[in-house]
Amino acid sequence: MWDMHDSSRYVVGIDIGTTTVRCVVGHIDATNGAPSIVGVGEVPNTGMRKGTVINLNGPAQAIDDALGEAERMSGHQVDAATVSVNGSHILSTTTDGMIAVSAADHVVNADDIARIEEVATVGKVPPNREILEVVPHSYRLDGQDNIKDPVGMTGTRLEIVANVISALTPNINTLHSVLDMAKVAPNTLVPSVIAAARAVLNEQQLENGVAVIDMGGSTTSVAVFEEGDLQYASVISVGGNNITNDLAIGLKTDPEIAEKVKLTHGSAVPQSGSETVSVKHDKETFEFRREEVDEIVGARLDELFEIITKELKKAGRYAKLPSGVVLTGGGARLKHLADYTKNSLGLAARIGKPKGFGGVAEHMDEPQYAVAVGLMISDTGGARSNKQHKTEGRSKAIAGNASGFVKRFLGRLKT
Repeated sequence: MWDMHDSSRYVVGIDIGTTTVRCVVGHIDATNGAPSIVGVGEVPNTGMRKGTVINLNGPAQAIDDALGEAERMSGHQVDAATVSVNGSHILSTTTDGMIAVSAADHVVNADDIARIEEVATVGKVPPNREILEVVPHSYRLDGQDNIKDPVGMTGTRLEIVANVISALTPNINTLHSVLDMAKVAPNTLVPSVIAAARAVLNEQQLENGVAVIDMGGSTTSVAVFEEGDLQYASVISVGGNNITNDLAIGLKTDPEIAEKVKLTHGSAVPQSGSETVSVKHDKETFEFRREEVDEIVGARLDELFEIITKELKKAGRYAKLPSGVVLTGGGARLKHLADYTKNSLGLAARIGKPKGFGGVAEHMDEPQYAVAVGLMISDTGGARSNKQHKTEGRSKAIAGNASGFVKRFLGRLKT
């Protein structure tokens, strides 16, 4: 049943995680334009491995179930949303290009910008990859350097240095198939870590230099921002599940029990206290040595943060981020992780709490919701009229790419 409100007033984010699908529905306030969360859905996911789909039915069903929960809470039928994309196939490539300004009066216009972005990507990004985002770092016009926005300026030779975020086309096509089965039209596909950044960073952090580390169930994503722009992004195929599996093997116990040990007693920094820890499962109590639990968790974290260090070095920003590191994702709930990160990376570190929304939905300010909230806040497509979806139900639509996403991201921070 359709709600009485105009559907154009709703924005929706769907975070398709390997272990969990989260859906957040927001209603745009007519007075200040800020979204208030009116619907939330969260269900376990199957059929994915390390951020990518390996079986269509599992994620399609999970999306349908999560949307069902969010729809019942909000009274709004969801036909379109901004959707996360994840996996180690996501690449960040620095590229450049040059064009002659086409207008007779040599004033740079939007067509020139579109053309130079194309020049900067054609041949630089392999043909089996789909471009999710072109982030201009700077333009140069007739020798004048470090121009942020050349539109309206006069010149003949325009150059660009940009960061191109791309994903493997087959993986994107599979994600579209899942969304088609779930009858959801993707307004935009956004890498998970960029969406998380949208929910937890402020303009000053983006300008100073900051890294977001999004720790999911089976992947950990890193995004580096500086001078207001996304400088680098990558996805590592290690996540919270690896800690659970290590505990299951090391403690010689079931993964379900290992997960309870991780959530209840796992700590990024060894804890003092009793020599043993215990958890209850199926009316039984299981005891384990605290020292052993700390050792297993610590070993996996050391390995993960060694890889994160390499990624920050690749980005040229290791130990050079004044605003430090912000941790998001379900894995960021591990006790004392901010302290561990601070010591491991030698940078300020904190747990990211999503912000930029109203409403009374519970748990929305916790790190595991950063991606879904960031997607919801970024859902500019959802703020347009969706009348065609009303008649078609959740029908498939041609998905637009994420071009201009970071510009919108920054533009919204300034409002």
